[in-house]
Amino acid sequence: MSSSPAVQLSAQGISQYYGKFAALDNIDLDVRQGEFLTLLGPSGSGKTTLLMILAGFLNPTAGKLIEHGEDIIKRSAEKRNFGMVFQGYALFPHMSVADNVAYPLRIRKVGAEERQRKVKHILEVVGLGAHMHKKPAELSGGQQQRVAIARALVFEPDMLLLDEPLSALDKNLREQLQAELQRIHRQVGTSFVFVTHDQNEALALSSRIAIFNHGKLTQVDTPENIYNRPESRFVAEFLGKMNLFPMADLTRNGPTASGRCGDNVLHAVAPAPLSKLPSVLAVRPEHMELHSERPARDGYNVMPAQLTEKVYQGSSTHLSLKVGGDNLPVNLSVPGNHPGALMPGGASVWLSWPVQQSFLLQA
Repeated sequence: MSSSPAVQLSAQGISQYYGKFAALDNIDLDVRQGEFLTLLGPSGSGKTTLLMILAGFLNPTAGKLIEHGEDIIKRSAEKRNFGMVFQGYALFPHMSVADNVAYPLRIRKVGAEERQRKVKHILEVVGLGAHMHKKPAELSGGQQQRVAIARALVFEPDMLLLDEPLSALDKNLREQLQAELQRIHRQVGTSFVFVTHDQNEALALSSRIAIFNHGKLTQVDTPENIYNRPESRFVAEFLGKMNLFPMADLTRNGPTASGRCGDNVLHAVAPAPLSKLPSVLAVRPEHMELHSERPARDGYNVMPAQLTEKVYQGSSTHLSLKVGGDNLPVNLSVPGNHPGALMPGGASVWLSWPVQQSFLLQA
């Protein structure tokens, strides 16, 4: 079994207060060597504040930043060997692509021959070797952002910090740049710390995701673990879509628990021990199936529902349903040719989903 990568940078007890407002509250987070770590959360959750502290642009109210056993929290930004990519490209419009990329090397007084070699190499890495003599205005938005990435990588930083670098791009270009970022990360092997509020972007790019909410770190794990086994209702609802069913009278039955949701008995993978606090059963929409008649399925939860609304989305149709006397909302998508896509509003249907894809969260 392989061990985890070495810790490159360790944020310990980082807090940032503005008066009584806690932008960050006692954050502990390690950046591992060579990983792609994404800081994810809604606006105002603290993710960008932490990135600015890592970069050295902001001094925290409290906490340490340990690199190679040394606390660098007081070290200025220019003395930290970290590259930075901002949301805006911040390119010099009067300079060529090559000169923009060479700028950090000039500041570091790198010789002309080595400077030229490094610039040529990194522009090839980001796929812009044929554009080195152009001015930024002659490039597309995606190409300009790749120039900014090349400039941040050309001096071979220990870490690359990226502050929502794709948010200004349209959907198609953004997806292209996501693939480019993955390729560049694999090729250079540098640790990337990436800030975004886009859940799909975080899932697509990351080795690990750190989710922030109201200045607190709520969960850190691989995209797969966070998506399939979120540790809180906030994480479950923030990262992807989730259907939630309030549960009453929970009892354990080996590795699963059973409880009532209205008139229905539902089952879920059970934590140990069962919480005494109110709980909800959580299930991702993609694990649910729609039926016109009650299915007989062992190992599945089954409950009646009523179709309330349909939204055509091309290859799929989004269905809104309600279940139980409390009219709990349920959402799922079906292929465009699924019988459910043709059912009228108000139709009575049945839902089923595997017990193993159901888990309990605190309400």
